[in-house]
Amino acid sequence: MRRMEVVGVRVEMPSNSPIVLLKETKGDRYLPIWIGAVEATAIAFAQQGMVSLRPLTHDLFRDVLEVLDVQLRTVNITALRDGIFYADLVFSNGTEVSARPSDSIALALRTGASIFASDDILDEVGVAIPDEQDNEQEDEVEKFREFLDTISPEDFGRST
Repeated sequence: MRRMEVVGVRVEMPSNSPIVLLKETKGDRYLPIWIGAVEATAIAFAQQGMVSLRPLTHDLFRDVLEVLDVQLRTVNITALRDGIFYADLVFSNGTEVSARPSDSIALALRTGASIFASDDILDEVGVAIPDEQDNEQEDEVEKFREFLDTISPEDFGRST
C-alpha cells in the first residue's frame, strides 16, 4: 500500500465527468478516479475548508464517529474490478467497512485519516508524471489539468 494525497477534483471533458486525482506522497504516480458530482462537491468543500450551516452527509458521519469515540484511521483503496474502484474504511476499534473511494476520500479529508492505494492498482492504472520542481500545489494542479486534457475514461477500463 502506498500513501496518497488528494491533489484535487476536476470535471473531465468532453464527458463532463468529475474526477478526483490522488498522488503518491513518495513517488510520481497519480491515480485518477471518476466520481459522482455530489462526492466531487463534498471533496472540494473539504479541501477548501468550507462549512455548511447544517452538516452534509460526510460531516454527519464524522460527527457520529466522534460521539461514538471511534476514529477513522485509514482509507485503503484496495481493488479495481470492471472499471470500479473499491475501498475500505479502517476504524480505531479494528472494524473495517467497504465503501466507495469517493465517500472514503471525502470522509478522510474531514477526519484527517490517511489515504492509501494498493500497489496493484497503482501498477495497473497509475500514471507517472515526474516532478521537475518542488511539489507545490499549483504545479500539481497544472499537471493535473494537462493530464486530464489528454485522457478519457476508456484509458482506465471505463466507458461512458
